[in-house]
Amino acid sequence: EVQLVESGGGLVQPGGSLRLSCAASGFTFSSSVMTWLRRTPAKAIDWVGSISSDGGTTRYKDSVKGRFTISRDNAKNTLYLHMNSLKPEDTAVYYCSITGGARGQGTQVTVSS
Repeated sequence: EVQLVESGGGLVQPGGSLRLSCAASGFTFSSSVMTWLRRTPAKAIDWVGSISSDGGTTRYKDSVKGRFTISRDNAKNTLYLHMNSLKPEDTAVYYCSITGGARGQGTQVTVSS
């Protein structure tokens, strides 16, 4: 059974940082392209970015480029989203997913003073 469990969300002030983690199991993580998605308060699902199976290639939504970094540790079956210079508009539930496939239950990130 595929399991993706996100953690690390919380309340942070504008300009702050957070690191989200996603523990993966039940599939061959090291062979999978992975994606971070987010659901905003308006309920829209946004693609945040993706990372290749070996971690060598990443792509990002324009609005997070230079502020967010996706990384992975294939030895630990874990995906990360490093978020810096957070803005109120980054407030959302963040999900990790197998690109085009299953996703986790999400973790809430709230950016507010």
